[in-house]
Amino acid sequence: MSGTEEERQRAARAEQVALFRYQLIREAADPGLTTRQRGRLVRELAAAEHPGPFGHSVRVSRPTIDRWIRAWHSGGFAALAPPARQVTPRTDAAVLELAAALKRERPGRTAAQIARILRAQCGWSPSARTLQRHFERLELNTRPDGRPPQVFGRFEAAAPNERWTGDALHGPRAAGRKAYLFCFIDDHSRAVMAGRWGYFEDTIRLAAALRPALAARGVPAGIYVDNGSAFVDAALKRAAARLGIKIVHSMPGKPEGRGKIERFFRTVREQFLVEIGDDTGDLGELNRLFTAWVETVYHRRAHSETGQPPLQRWLAGAPFPAPSPAQLAEAFLWSEHRQVRKDATVKLFGGIYETDPALAGRTVECVFDPFDLTRIEVRWRGKPYGLAVPRQIGRHAHPKARPEQPAAAPPAATGVDYLGILAAEHDAAQRRRINYGALAGDGGQLPGQATIDEALAGGEES
Repeated sequence: MSGTEEERQRAARAEQVALFRYQLIREAADPGLTTRQRGRLVRELAAAEHPGPFGHSVRVSRPTIDRWIRAWHSGGFAALAPPARQVTPRTDAAVLELAAALKRERPGRTAAQIARILRAQCGWSPSARTLQRHFERLELNTRPDGRPPQVFGRFEAAAPNERWTGDALHGPRAAGRKAYLFCFIDDHSRAVMAGRWGYFEDTIRLAAALRPALAARGVPAGIYVDNGSAFVDAALKRAAARLGIKIVHSMPGKPEGRGKIERFFRTVREQFLVEIGDDTGDLGELNRLFTAWVETVYHRRAHSETGQPPLQRWLAGAPFPAPSPAQLAEAFLWSEHRQVRKDATVKLFGGIYETDPALAGRTVECVFDPFDLTRIEVRWRGKPYGLAVPRQIGRHAHPKARPEQPAAAPPAATGVDYLGILAAEHDAAQRRRINYGALAGDGGQLPGQATIDEALAGGEES
């Protein structure tokens, strides 16, 4: 409730009280009554119960009724309203001033986040509700976009690892390049199962986040993701099929069921990114800080929906079956189907590889690590046929396997000012050019011009 709305409600309640008091005393306050008549009416009013201004029955003492009558005689109806509440501030003004400064510094901070910062800085903080009222009075409590929060459904998985919800978040710049967070949370507990920042929103970065999560957290029965390019890539489908994970994609334009991951991303923005700023150090530092925030703050604080810390609720379902290293490695290999030529070779990403001669003319599956195209395993109808021998390597990594390199530093300046050189040459050429005007004598004639003129004049006379 805003400060203006709260003041309006208080004024309405005060008017109700004043109206009740007026209706109670209106007969006894008649100036035409004698003292004896007024006294009898006041005693009758004090002895009876009356329906109060807010529905419950009340009794009013005789001194109180006499006081209300005097107030009405001196100030009229307005004097019957209770005085405005005067509250002596109990919160240290310096703490409130620091809270307002923190809010102005980063408007995205919530009252709960600022309360945590104050406890870390000062050892004590007022409640989040006190801070919210303080921000309302200062008109600091507005949303940056001015829009109401979006409403989603209220589905919850019955047990941990029944369903993970995944998505990608566009984040700040790290070492000069934009970073993206691939994240999966457990639908039942809201615990973070996977979370990793990378420079690209692609299937390579998705695998880099999901693979260690599967090794550490176990295999979920299903994952719920959107239709982004990384989530519909064949590599994710192959990994899910090998591990027995069901992939469910949300319908385009219908985000129902994705409210939990969206709410988590909002928490990330309000509590983590608001402290990071627009640019941070390298990607490793960003991931280290994010992991520290998740494990120290998010996983240990009771969730507003479940009432339990996310990690504690997730661990209630432990232990969870985890894949073996061999199963995990197999799941995250990539594959391409190629037809073996008559000379028992296949072409793959510009390279030529020799296969078993028995496979000539057959369509085989080439299985490989996207970062190492020098080692290609050949399979036909699920049966391994050994490694393909590289005859000509076109490239050593898959085109999508881009390494996470920070933005290259700008090249060192050479000190060569090409345009300055051209300007100097132009000035020198201008100085070498003959200025015929400067060669003229006092009479404005060029040297020898008088002799030529005289000869011409003599010729005319003759």
